[in-house]
Amino acid sequence: MYEKIINADMQGDVRIVDLRSDTISKPTQQMREAMYNAVVGDDVYGEDPTVVELERRSAEVLGKEDAAFVVSGTMANLLAIMVHCNQRGSEMISGDNGHTFRFEQGGSAQIAGVQTALVKNNEDGTFNLDELRQRIRKNPDFHEPVTSLIVVENTHNLCGGKVLPLDWLEKVGNIAQENNIAVHMDGARIMNAAVYLQVPPKRVAKDVDSVCFCLSKGLGAPIGAMLCGSKSFISKAKRFRKALGGGWRQAGILAAAGLVALDTMIDRLYRDHEHTYRIAKAIYNMKSNIFKVDLATVQTNILLMYVDCSKVGIKELQRRLQTVLQTDSVKASVRCTSLNYNCVRFVLYWEITAEDVQLACEKIQLVIKEYDEKFKL
Repeated sequence: MYEKIINADMQGDVRIVDLRSDTISKPTQQMREAMYNAVVGDDVYGEDPTVVELERRSAEVLGKEDAAFVVSGTMANLLAIMVHCNQRGSEMISGDNGHTFRFEQGGSAQIAGVQTALVKNNEDGTFNLDELRQRIRKNPDFHEPVTSLIVVENTHNLCGGKVLPLDWLEKVGNIAQENNIAVHMDGARIMNAAVYLQVPPKRVAKDVDSVCFCLSKGLGAPIGAMLCGSKSFISKAKRFRKALGGGWRQAGILAAAGLVALDTMIDRLYRDHEHTYRIAKAIYNMKSNIFKVDLATVQTNILLMYVDCSKVGIKELQRRLQTVLQTDSVKASVRCTSLNYNCVRFVLYWEITAEDVQLACEKIQLVIKEYDEKFKL
């Protein structure tokens, strides 16, 4: 029913506000022009000057010695795992809601041959440091795997874009050093964390051995991620990248957009954070018993709206937000996604304007009011 209505109404004056993910962001006009004019070469031979410059700049921004341009954050994380866990029978430690564990198809086990030991993520994306210490296998005998890596995620996707506290990261780094193991940060949205904390990105990455970030999310580039670490780490990562089929040729066409992203897209991320908070406040102001947000913990560009699933199914809610009925006073189709059974996720990015945000607020409030009235006692 809903789909038919959407398809019909999309021919009219309906505004689509697509908040499924910042991965759907399109490159800016400046990026497109830079891509058209990019000087290129064969990157497998190390001869693409635009890629070389992007890698140099990225390493500098994150405070690391070197960097590798790769196709995705998932590949960057897998490469980091493969390098750090360089002996068979390795184990890495991850939060139970971490992206590498939940959403990367088990690549650490499937491809890298690495077992994952889980610690429970707290609501802010951290995990208990005593539990972390307990997961580290000290002087393992031949029955046990060898603890080789700790993985942290910043910002934390499933925790609603939370930013990891700097003092907690320092403590994790100290624990890792004490036990001679590495720390990798899945920093797909680390630039959002840096903007939220009002510190340079290199400060956020100071206590980890390697870090990756996506160019293709809030930074708006069409494709790619950067993996940063020591020179020896990146040399090994590029070797594994080739084995995975990730060797670039004239990749400067893509790297050019990444350079524009570094120059123009980081400082503006605060606007996405403000837009996210506006939507959260609109939901909060409804004082609904069915739909909830934790307004005090909305930090960056990801918002989780929790739903009483005994009253409203997640798929049903998504369809209703996306649907524009003839009787709707707000002619907007709001798209969102769900990564947990009890909430939907809204993600903001550069193409979402203040007008889009206002329409999204009005449409979400309209739908909340519908359900609240339906279940009013």
